[in-house]
Amino acid sequence: MHAKSSLMRQASTYILAIALGVILAVSTVRVLPCQAAPIAEDNPSIQAKAPITSNSFVTAAVNRVGSAVVRIDTERTVTRQVPEPFLEDPFFRRFFGDGFSQQMPSETLRGLGSGVIIDPSGEILTNAHVVNQADRVTVQLKDGRTFEGTVQGVDEVSDLAVVKIDAGGDVPVAPLGDSSTVQVGDWAIAVGNPLGLDNTVTLGIVSTLKRSSREVGIFNKRLEFIQTDAAINPGNSGGPLLNERGEVIGINTAIRADAMGIGFAIPIDKAKAIKDQLMRGEKIAHPFLGVQMVTVTPQLAKQNNSDPNSPIDVPEISGVLVVRVVPNSPAAAGGIRRGDVIVQVDRQPVATAEQLQSIVDNSQVGQVLQIKVQRNNKTQQLSVRTGELEDKY
Repeated sequence: MHAKSSLMRQASTYILAIALGVILAVSTVRVLPCQAAPIAEDNPSIQAKAPITSNSFVTAAVNRVGSAVVRIDTERTVTRQVPEPFLEDPFFRRFFGDGFSQQMPSETLRGLGSGVIIDPSGEILTNAHVVNQADRVTVQLKDGRTFEGTVQGVDEVSDLAVVKIDAGGDVPVAPLGDSSTVQVGDWAIAVGNPLGLDNTVTLGIVSTLKRSSREVGIFNKRLEFIQTDAAINPGNSGGPLLNERGEVIGINTAIRADAMGIGFAIPIDKAKAIKDQLMRGEKIAHPFLGVQMVTVTPQLAKQNNSDPNSPIDVPEISGVLVVRVVPNSPAAAGGIRRGDVIVQVDRQPVATAEQLQSIVDNSQVGQVLQIKVQRNNKTQQLSVRTGELEDKY
């Protein structure tokens, strides 16, 4: 009897287990299809995708400034001239006639550059070499609008120019930064139209500051560049160099055809100092002394002096060696001579040619500079009144 009761309890347990299994299976079958159904059927609002956002500071900077960067196309008509000896040759004139020079065909030269709008009135900052001597200037905005541009002012020495377009005030404007706060290693973003490829952005860092035009090999300029490894190519000239906040810290200039991985930009503070004068079409006055110079050290001077063919003996000190004095220049009038080593200007020690150039550039035309030179074994104190740099120099 006891065994029969035990068997019945086991049977009841098995039946209960089977029943519970069936219930769970049915419940699962009912839940799974619901979970597998498309979410949109029950929650259509979730189906809409969130807008794509970028965490890139480059994107943010370009979005802030990009629409203010313009393309500048230029045209210049030139006529090839026959060399004077041919025009003066009687046989040439008899054969071709006196009107030959007027029959020479003209040629249209086209150029391409970039610029950046800096004022709601339509003032555009660019490079002087982009628009100088252009007969026609066409400005195209990023939104596709095209305007005839008028060159307001050009300064070849600083390689800066201002172009004006009449857009009725309906133009984007780029924010100008402060290049004096830029540091080596800061991000640098170049925007422009290199090689005709519109709206191109390149990224790099600030490689060095105050790279003199002398070091770059551009002796007819008076600049201290921001050097960057952001790619700057022909067509980038005149476009902005931005910091990570989208502020203009420089004006790009493609001036070295052999440069690879090296670009240069004119600090925006230089542009801010003269842009208003350029807008008014005024000439920019640049002070100068009138000397050709090189940096000298005791080691270099000793090496020079040990050469029996050296034309001059150089004081074996650190300073700026005068290798040539321009005739009729302020330096010549002030008594500076070839072979002098300039060691001090207005009580400021001078050790390099770049330092001397910077001091002169920051002076005023007509300002008297007190210049200490070492001449042979004697020290001379000279007073030199700066002049205005002219094309003839």
